[in-house]
Amino acid sequence: MKLSLAVFAAALASADAFSITTNSAGALSRSSIVLGASKSKDKTISRSKWAAARGYGVAAVGTAVADDATIDAGLMTNAEGLEYVRLVNSKGDTADAYLYGGVVTSYVVGGQEYIAVRPDAKMDGSKPISGGLSHCWPQFGPGDIQQHGFARNVNWTVRSMTNNKVELEMAPSDYTKAMWDKSFLCVFTVTLEESKLATSMRVENTGAESFDFQAALHSYFTVSAIENLSIAGSFKGKEFLNKMVDGGTMQTEDRDEITISEEYDRVYMGVNDPVLKDSGIGKTVSDIIYFLTVCNTAGYKDTVLWNPYGNEGMGYNNFVCVESVKFDPVTLEGGASWTGDMSLVVGDL
Repeated sequence: MKLSLAVFAAALASADAFSITTNSAGALSRSSIVLGASKSKDKTISRSKWAAARGYGVAAVGTAVADDATIDAGLMTNAEGLEYVRLVNSKGDTADAYLYGGVVTSYVVGGQEYIAVRPDAKMDGSKPISGGLSHCWPQFGPGDIQQHGFARNVNWTVRSMTNNKVELEMAPSDYTKAMWDKSFLCVFTVTLEESKLATSMRVENTGAESFDFQAALHSYFTVSAIENLSIAGSFKGKEFLNKMVDGGTMQTEDRDEITISEEYDRVYMGVNDPVLKDSGIGKTVSDIIYFLTVCNTAGYKDTVLWNPYGNEGMGYNNFVCVESVKFDPVTLEGGASWTGDMSLVVGDL
């Protein structure tokens, strides 16, 4: 599955006070985080009032956490029957990770949701979840096997779990072997820290023969409106594959910050430091409301920007995909491992 960007282009052309109470149902159980009065509560109330005044409603911002309220952490089931793990920290921030696809679908800080799930997403396991931090593995995009590989549409298992950390693993099955008969183990760790959401994807070659793979987090992030968004980073001067021009054309970026006013599908090689700025969320500081830094500290070398501009059914106006990618294939020898680390850090400028 070795695929350079040029070859791909050619192919396209053709803690605050808290206590923890755990029940006795075993390791994969729920526990309740009891939150005392905190700065997080005040910040949530402020943001909720701000959003309500502008017509966003509490669904976009979240609900304030009352004194001594409890938030359940642990293994849960959605209305369609899919299991997910809810992580909670002492501030009352939360994150949800689904076993189906091993996908993180929510990261709420101070009542504000930062990860998007599309309105047309299927949450019943009938197809990959359209949204969240979705895995593309062992293939990114089209290729020898199905689009974006199989990691996003198989059930991962819980390897270990605490109130703020979960390890999910994926091993070969008859389904994966039918299309990609390799010996591997993938372990995806999600940790809800006080100041960030940290993720780590570890790929192990458990066999004797080497194999090639690509890896990506097809990450969806919320935006108040696409016109309010700009994306900073080391984009200027970098070549990128613009898949929207003649089936795939190499171009050079001349902007310091990216804004989106048309359909986007662009692969930026050598850019892995994106910062999302949204002028329509939260508390205004120097005309920028908040920023979300995508910290790629290991493995992921490239960034893909994607937005189906104009597609109301997909909800284009309220999300952007800023994907952490290892586009050039990794050759992993028998017994070796590879790690992709990505964290999300929220802050006010």
